Amino acid sequence: MKLNRSKFELARARACKGTKELEADGISRGTLCTLMAGKNARPETIGRVAKALGLDVTEIIDDID
Repeated sequence: MKLNRSKFELARARACKGTKELEADGISRGTLCTLMAGKNARPETIGRVAKALGLDVTEIIDDID
């Protein structure tokens, strides 16, 4: 599963959360770097990020066919 970077950045802006705030929510800097690099992530990882931003996971992933 891949994070859609532009959707993620927009969601972070709406939630007013930077890297430090996401780290405080339990998302490691390494995980954020991996996601931002466009690499695949486990569904539960994307789920934790979505939860930290107060979103449904479908709002920040690339469309699934």
